[in-house]
Amino acid sequence: MSSPARPALDPELNALLAGLPLVRQITPQILAQLRQMPPSPVEPLLEGREVHRREVTVPGLDGAPIPMTVLTPAGAGSGAPCVYWMHGGGMIMGDRFSQIDIPLEWLDALGAVVVTVGYRLAPEAGGTTPVEDCYQGLRWIAGHAGELGIDPGRIVVAGASAGGGLAAGVTLMARDRGTPAIAAQVLICPMLDHRNTTTSSRQYAGEPGVWTRETNAFAWSAVLGDRTGDQVPAYVAPATADNLSGLPTTYIDAGSAEVFRDEDVEYATRIWAAGGQAELHVWAGGFHGFDALFPHAGLSAAARRTRTQWLTRTLGGPRVRSASESERAATAGP
Repeated sequence: MSSPARPALDPELNALLAGLPLVRQITPQILAQLRQMPPSPVEPLLEGREVHRREVTVPGLDGAPIPMTVLTPAGAGSGAPCVYWMHGGGMIMGDRFSQIDIPLEWLDALGAVVVTVGYRLAPEAGGTTPVEDCYQGLRWIAGHAGELGIDPGRIVVAGASAGGGLAAGVTLMARDRGTPAIAAQVLICPMLDHRNTTTSSRQYAGEPGVWTRETNAFAWSAVLGDRTGDQVPAYVAPATADNLSGLPTTYIDAGSAEVFRDEDVEYATRIWAAGGQAELHVWAGGFHGFDALFPHAGLSAAARRTRTQWLTRTLGGPRVRSASESERAATAGP
């Protein structure tokens, strides 16, 4: 049987993708190898930035220690916005500094305090554990807003891939439990639906890729175990939530050439149907995680710039940059 037709990749991204070692499916053996790789280095990203770094440990729902890092821009004062970051990796790999360059752009542009959480990974900690870990971190942020110098009315939850799905799950939890308040959610190519049955899921199967239908099934199996149907909590797979009303303003984006495209479009559509506010971008020719893997590509720069512009509008405008920050922005290019 021939493979289904697929949207063409952006030419620049297609050339860059050719240099990556891609697989059709992550296996337990490959996952073990990936986990042996060194953690994502954050120190090079903090060089040249006037940022105060603080490490904290927050108790999980079961009392287990959840590591979190607080990154505060120098001179932030009080009443700063806060971006609470959840990393990607299919809930099976990655660490709290994965893709951290994305929210650091918002630290620069908006003076936002960035807090990133090291939630526990599946299969060792599956089910609702990852999302509950993230929710406990959010509660800690809200409870320490004054100490952190943040405005409790301007807390944004954000994440990429699995982190986007966790951000969506945390937002549903906060709505249903009545606290804490969330000003906005930024869901970057979010992993929302364990069912793996969309057209885009079928399109990106059978061949090596950044994230394929087969790898998606492997990751969801690690998270859910034997759970099926009604046993799957909507907080873990937000696409299964019956009710998407009462959510904060939402930003969702994805590539046209990726597994999660259709479930992400559907999530935005259902927010609109429930009377909510969502901004949706589908980047033509983008594969999964394109802007995190190749941030300087033209399409990536456009996607990242558009998110920052949306956050600027949503949070009430940028802060005034220092001279060193302006110089760094000028040399970074578009």
